[in-house]
Amino acid sequence: MKTRTQKEHEIEILRKEFQESPNAVLVGFKGLKVGDDERLRRELRQANLSYRVVKNTLAIRAAKGTPMEQVQSNFTGATAVALSKNDPVTLAKVLQKWAKESAVFSFKAGLVEGRAIKGADVEAISNLPSKEELISKIMFVVNSGAQRLATVTGAVARNLAIVVDQVRAQKESQGA
Repeated sequence: MKTRTQKEHEIEILRKEFQESPNAVLVGFKGLKVGDDERLRRELRQANLSYRVVKNTLAIRAAKGTPMEQVQSNFTGATAVALSKNDPVTLAKVLQKWAKESAVFSFKAGLVEGRAIKGADVEAISNLPSKEELISKIMFVVNSGAQRLATVTGAVARNLAIVVDQVRAQKESQGA
């Protein structure tokens, strides 16, 4: 059993994590096998995401004054919190993959950029393109305009060179 100071220390750690992570998903995992849980944690770590099983009473206390306060009513039953400091889409994709594989894995609620969402919305978020995909699409659009401009301006010089060459060839044929 934890002492009062240990619990207060855990609350402070949780509060700090809740403050620093604007993206979170509350997950129900009752009945999840230990091996599956270890694989899930490994996948989340590789994606640079954090995952923690929480004691509901401590999590509710830690949520006070943080964006997580909006979803604190969902801290019931076996609860884990998956947190992301950067990309909510990657978080949702990894967790959605696990929800498809395991019937005991469920979404309770979440936060996206500090705004509360329902557990059912996590699947919709997982279908969005990732931040990297969106950036690459934007860069393609920006770059394609520059490529077209370069092609058009290059065509003017190329056409001028062709005309000059044709004039030269015509003068040579007239002079010969």
